[in-house]
Amino acid sequence: MGCYTAPVTTMRVGVVFPQTEISSDPVAVRDYAQAAEDLGYAHLVAFDHVVGADPTHRPGWRGAYTYKDLFHEPLVLFGYLAGVTRRLELVSGIIILPQRQTVLVAKQAAEVDVLSGGRLRFGVGIGWNAVEYEALGENFHDRGKRSEEQVQLLRLLWTQEVVTFKGRWHQVTEAGLNPLPVQRPIPIWLGGSADAVLRRAARLAEGWFPQIRPDESGRATVERLKRYVHEAGRDPRAFGIEGRMAIRNVAPEDWGKAVEGWKDLGVTHLAVNTMNAGLTSPQAHIDAIRRFAEVAGL
Repeated sequence: MGCYTAPVTTMRVGVVFPQTEISSDPVAVRDYAQAAEDLGYAHLVAFDHVVGADPTHRPGWRGAYTYKDLFHEPLVLFGYLAGVTRRLELVSGIIILPQRQTVLVAKQAAEVDVLSGGRLRFGVGIGWNAVEYEALGENFHDRGKRSEEQVQLLRLLWTQEVVTFKGRWHQVTEAGLNPLPVQRPIPIWLGGSADAVLRRAARLAEGWFPQIRPDESGRATVERLKRYVHEAGRDPRAFGIEGRMAIRNVAPEDWGKAVEGWKDLGVTHLAVNTMNAGLTSPQAHIDAIRRFAEVAGL
């Protein structure tokens, strides 16, 4: 079955917060976010890891990150950025939801949405790092199904003053958040590549963070996702898809063409990633997103 919607004509372009290379200097964090906003980027995406593993005594460790990689906690980061930006959408891409306590996450996300004036887009996923789950006291093996119940409970807590809920993993009895978020509910997007994730996103989410390229394989994956959305009784034209473009993989003279490729694929959002491109300072990341904005015609 083919695509259910024409390619988008307007695509929102944002930046990936350079988590591992921005440093722990709050001034650098502020300057980067304000520069992205001033340059016209629509949103800022932050990755999530709470702890990193020490691979020394883990033979064959294949994790993408270790304890040596710096990660600002996204929701605390967004609370800070809410006060130093005015229009930039704050996007978790993604919060590893099942390793976090659901009601506390609901409270933290609602607070970010309040402090930012309704600028939070809440991307969630199930993650890959069992070491992190162990450290946070959560079960790594049931994380997929548990995340579905978490999404259900989050939406209730964000939209109802008083909630009563009894599920397989959660129980809330006549209790509620105060303040409630500005967005009721905060939009939830899912990240991940497995077919089960695509089907879960099609049923439960407002959008999806794929790990694809703007090629025929990526197009086929987008088509499949839209088919699942349609089969779930939802409108694929109202479903968001965010591509991610690493500048290390594309020559500067091809940036504009690459943006058009993503747009032709039908994605609604695109985030530009400057990490792992040989940049050696926070200012170098700002210079890179400035050049991208100029070359790509943002």
